Amino acid sequence: MEYSVSNIIVYGLERAVKASGNPMRVKIDTGAPSEKDYLRAERLGATRNGLGHDNYLKGIVVHMDVVAPLYWWKEAQRYHWFDFVSSESTMHCLLKFDISAQCVEEVDDAILARMKELVAQYNAISDEEAERKKAMWRVLVASLPSGFCLGATMVTNYQQLKTMYIQRHNHRLKEWHVFCDALRQLPHFLEFTGVDRLTGNE
Repeated sequence: MEYSVSNIIVYGLERAVKASGNPMRVKIDTGAPSEKDYLRAERLGATRNGLGHDNYLKGIVVHMDVVAPLYWWKEAQRYHWFDFVSSESTMHCLLKFDISAQCVEEVDDAILARMKELVAQYNAISDEEAERKKAMWRVLVASLPSGFCLGATMVTNYQQLKTMYIQRHNHRLKEWHVFCDALRQLPHFLEFTGVDRLTGNE
């Protein structure tokens, strides 16, 4: 199975661009953003992380579907504003998955063969042997390789994605490169976050 980022939808971009000027207004302006608003948004959004000038980026909300191996999810979950809307579940669907097809190609064949044996052992236990079946279920879940992929619908925002891009664009895992490439395609992402300049890639 291949890592993927798809079904990306961006909300609130124009409203957030307009809101970037709120600190200098005595009354909130809800009109359409002007060229001046966009230029200000680019200037503020591209400032260094932690200064607070890019806070309006939180108003640009992004939904996306991500299919990723467990080893990637473990790293992605450190980001506070990269939240699960809903995800595929090993608890509900582990026995419905084709485990071999659900793993990245680098998972060792011997591990996949062992997982197939464990599934067969679990299925051979009768429902009357509840405790034995429960114990075997734990073995199955604990033995899943970290290359096993699960899909999830995620919600985040441009400010968090800016941080993720800066921290992960040169990561050893190829999955992060795919993720960062997807971010580069988001509307106004490069201009509003200044990630190329902040990472020295300009």
